[in-house]
Order: sequence, then structure tokens, then C-alpha cells
Amino acid sequence: MVNFNATLVDDGTNFLNQNNRGLKYGDSLFEAIRVVNGHVYFLEEHYLRLMSSMRILRMEIPMDFTMEFLEKEILKTLDTMEANSAFRVRFTVYRNDGGLYLPETNTISYCIEANPLDSPFYIINDSQYEVELFKDFYLNKDMLSNLKTNNRILNVVGSVFAKENDYDNCLLLNGDKMVVEALNGNVFLVSGKTVKTPPLKDGCLDGILRKKIIEILEKSNVYELKQESISPFELQKADELFVTNAINGIIPVSKYRKKMFGNKTSKDLIGKLNAVARLSA
Repeated sequence: MVNFNATLVDDGTNFLNQNNRGLKYGDSLFEAIRVVNGHVYFLEEHYLRLMSSMRILRMEIPMDFTMEFLEKEILKTLDTMEANSAFRVRFTVYRNDGGLYLPETNTISYCIEANPLDSPFYIINDSQYEVELFKDFYLNKDMLSNLKTNNRILNVVGSVFAKENDYDNCLLLNGDKMVVEALNGNVFLVSGKTVKTPPLKDGCLDGILRKKIIEILEKSNVYELKQESISPFELQKADELFVTNAINGIIPVSKYRKKMFGNKTSKDLIGKLNAVARLSA
């Protein structure tokens, strides 16, 4: 089932049309949310990011669009699905039909869809995970790149490139040729006990898991966190490289070109992340 403006409809129902602004102009935002045993992980963080993004894009936020409303509609959608302990939920918001580039209205509609996940816990996969730089196109260093909009054509083309060349993921660069993020999440680089991740000003997504890993690292007496630009040359000198997103948690990279990485830090952080996720529920 899909939740369209609080009405549940069957999968495959045509409830959007050719005038949809998300389709025409990418005039849309989304949140990818992990839900486990009826608990919405990092609900407040997802809600606040969505509200902030809607304001930046000058969308009109309905009066009833509260955090409690978001949670209720997500759980209502999951109640219609087969029993499973964990789900990936996509909450999409788009500006309503009308207008060309200039919209006729700033009111919004939304839809919620969900798919089951294999595990209720964030887990580390020890299988090989190879990445490469995607250099055909670059991310912009601006606030729009920090938002989770539906304008993901760079990620789509990069994913096709990765599949064509047998890579598991690609790393995206900005106009300064600095590593910004992966196709499906934020990037962290480990050298000894120093952990680096690109700053938002470099154009990376303001990821929910990025924030959580940063919080964990800042409270740690073991690691030193740096939010600094990452040069591609640093990749081959690093001890570890991992990708984060709200659905998968931490994805250790095992290979970049001839460089092989370990995953000791990833395994250390995953337990801390699971603890933080359970406390958020």
C-alpha cells in the first residue's frame, strides 16, 4: 500500500499525473527513514530536516504537518503491510500542480511508501565493496546540494557508470575536485585515530547518519573528528573508508583502485550507532 495525502491506495495505483511538479521540475523533497518494530529511527532529525528543507524551497507547510502527524502516517502505512520487523520508508513531499518554473501555488502533497529490510539492526557486511571516482559531472558547492531533493540525476548516472564498470559505489566530486560524498550516502575517511568527513560547505548532503556519527565521534575519547575537505590523493593513504546513510547505517569500503581498506573503526562504531538508534526510538 501507498499513503497518498493520508489515503491508502494499492501499489500501482495511478494517483499522479503529467502535471506533477516533482516529475516536471524535480520540485520535490524526500526522506529515507528506517522503522524498526514500530519505532521510527531518528524521527525528530528527519522531521526537522524536512521542515527546514521545505522552508528553504519556499513550500507551504500545512498546519497539521507536525512530527506526531508524520509518525502516525508512517505507522498507518506500515500497518497495511505484511509482518516484518524492519522497513525502509520513503516520505516524499512535492509542490502541487500548476505553473511552469513559477508555481501557481506553494501548497504541497505527499506520499509514503515502504519496503521490508532484512535486519532490524545496523550490521557490517564483510564482503568486498569497491568504489571509484565518478568524474563525468560534479556537485555544486551550495545549500541546494545539502538538501535531499528529488534532483538526483547525478546519482542516477553515477549508479549506471558504477554498474557498467562493476563497482559497488562511486565517490562524487565538487568543482574543486574534492571528494564530497558517495552515490548513496556521506563519506568518512580514517587515518589512525583521526576520522575526517567533508564539511557541508563542500556540497555534501546534510545526512541524518552523518550527524549521528559526528555526535558519536565528538563524544569519544578514542577518535579525533575533523570536518575538512578530502582530496582524492588522501584516499590511497587512508586506513579505512566508509559510507553512511539512514537505511544501511555504515558501509565499509574494502577497495579503491589498488588500495585495500580495513573496517576496524566501522565495526567499533556500528555498536555505538545501534545503541543511539534504539535510544531514539
